[in-house]
Amino acid sequence: MNVHKRTAAREAADMVKSGMVVGLGTGSTAAYMIERLGERVAEGLEIFGIPTSDDSEDKALKAGIPLTDFSAHRRIDIAIDGADEVQRGSLNLIKGLGGALLREKIVAQAAKRFVVIVDGTKPVDLLGERAPVPVEVISFGWECTAERLAACGARGVKPRTDRAGSLFVTDTGNMILDCHFGPIEKPEELAEKIDRIVGVVEHGMFLNMASEVLVATPDGVEHWEP
Repeated sequence: MNVHKRTAAREAADMVKSGMVVGLGTGSTAAYMIERLGERVAEGLEIFGIPTSDDSEDKALKAGIPLTDFSAHRRIDIAIDGADEVQRGSLNLIKGLGGALLREKIVAQAAKRFVVIVDGTKPVDLLGERAPVPVEVISFGWECTAERLAACGARGVKPRTDRAGSLFVTDTGNMILDCHFGPIEKPEELAEKIDRIVGVVEHGMFLNMASEVLVATPDGVEHWEP
């Protein structure tokens, strides 16, 4: 499936036009997109990128993509990123298994157009069917925050750890709690409940944000709109 994801990512990168400010997503699919944008910059494409993570910033710099930030540009012309789940029809998303959900959501919200790239394993009928909802929280009192998330219906709330077994720390210095809600019938209501919990920085439900989703399949790239 990686071949198909790469095809979709490169197709998304080819939507970018000179003069644009581009939100650069995080993860394996976004890496293909950054690679293609670097090729286009070498060919003469004139853009500025705003990366959603330290990792994407490193990849963009290595690819030769000029970078900027929100102090110079409040609005982004197009943001391109992957997702962990896409709900059929609404195109609501779960994102954040890569650990960059806060910056990804800031960039997506600032974008005039938010294009998402996934493979055929990511579409679902209801969010939460396969993926947990990542919730970024401050480290102080995270145990209390976890209890309140459980009270919202999460059957399992686990602090994310890194490969060494230590608590995972985001680029902004926070923790992530992975919350297993199962299929979510009313994501807007759940989002409101999570937003009201003190200690929560942001959650990984991206609701009514995607402009278009490119789904990579063995038969080609499907274009979905809400």
